[in-house]
Amino acid sequence: MKQEVKFIEENFSRFTGELKELLRISSVSTDSAYKNDIQNCAKWLKDHLEKIGLSKTEIIQTGKHPIVYSEYVSNSSTPTILIYGHYDVQPPDPLELWKSDPFEPVIENNLIIARGAVDDKGQMFIILKAIETLFKTKGCLPCNLKLVLEGEEECGSVSLFDFIKNNKEKLKADIALACDTAMVSENIPAITISLRGILYIELLVKTSDRDLHSGVYGGAITNPLNVISDLMSKIKDDVGKVTIPGFYDDVVELDESEKAAISQIPFDEKEWLKLIGSTGTKTENGCSIIEATTRRPSFNVHGIRGGYTGEGLKTVIPSEAAVKFSFRLAPNQKPEKILKGLQTYINNHIPGTVKYELRILTKADPVLIDKNNSYLRKAIDALEETFNTKAFLIGTGGSLPVVTSIKENLKIDTILMGFGLEEDGAHAPNESFSLNRFKKGIESFTRFLDSQSLS
Repeated sequence: MKQEVKFIEENFSRFTGELKELLRISSVSTDSAYKNDIQNCAKWLKDHLEKIGLSKTEIIQTGKHPIVYSEYVSNSSTPTILIYGHYDVQPPDPLELWKSDPFEPVIENNLIIARGAVDDKGQMFIILKAIETLFKTKGCLPCNLKLVLEGEEECGSVSLFDFIKNNKEKLKADIALACDTAMVSENIPAITISLRGILYIELLVKTSDRDLHSGVYGGAITNPLNVISDLMSKIKDDVGKVTIPGFYDDVVELDESEKAAISQIPFDEKEWLKLIGSTGTKTENGCSIIEATTRRPSFNVHGIRGGYTGEGLKTVIPSEAAVKFSFRLAPNQKPEKILKGLQTYINNHIPGTVKYELRILTKADPVLIDKNNSYLRKAIDALEETFNTKAFLIGTGGSLPVVTSIKENLKIDTILMGFGLEEDGAHAPNESFSLNRFKKGIESFTRFLDSQSLS
């Protein structure tokens, strides 16, 4: 790897400059005003992939935003790796909280600051630079590659899911690889092996045809805001457990070895609380923060609308109200089963005087990667050689529906080797990415891809 590390070092300034070019493209997927920027970003990536040696590259137009697809065939006897990344970004709002233009990258204290710096342009670009490094130092790649770079991750990935479902043979691979997750800390690498699933619901409650005067009708007419508040308050009990029938039936409890492994992950509770400006925690039955946020299910209300919230008084009983809430699901739980239990819970608790509607806004199964996966072992080795320290296997409380889609349709796992940190501020103003982690990431992926020649 000496030659490859030397190449990365000698070309790192150029790599950073190219990343800046990519970050300047305001590829916001959730706002149609940026539609042309999304197209320009896809073209930029196609041109760049061809420039670094991936000549078989195309832009696939979809019903919304394009997918950039590329293939490289090394040898029929070597593994095929499916690489996933996304080039779309969140809106930059609120602009007044940015220290600099969100689409004009600046470097401060060895951090590159721009929208998309860590989520996911900076991390996706790590893999592209690793591919270039191997091309330039070896003349070829040690394995077969298929790259899928989408432009809809921040708005649901609907086109991507259809693409995966309808192109199973085209995307056939031995393992998938993505760089959109986190490390333990600046110098302690990690691979994410578990992802919680999600069931995100909107509940609409209606009790009358119009808003009513609370003095005239109060005490006789059911208030939909009261109904929602009552329903939501009873979903969890005093020790933090969800009360929905059958909710925990399929949850696999951690064994002692797994709990011991979690306890070894470096974690400073005081620093964690300080980072989010909180003073304390409340977990299910007092379990550890890491276990509570990665391997246990949870329930949260995200927003309630209805009635009057303006200045002054308005004594009104609203005719309708709505609440958005979600369940994060532990490995082995199924959204469909949780939904049935939720419907039973609502039917048992909601007053017969109201009408209601449940809308599923999104759902995804949880993911748990086999720790004995041979590709996972090679990824761990690559990280430990690069960082010269132990790499941890961690879970994340969030969901990556694309990993579920790949598993369901292509029957392969995804190695999640990421280099982000919470303090990078993904989705927030002044999003950043450490140039040190950017460089170490390129080295790590170069080692991992190079190791496939030994398979």
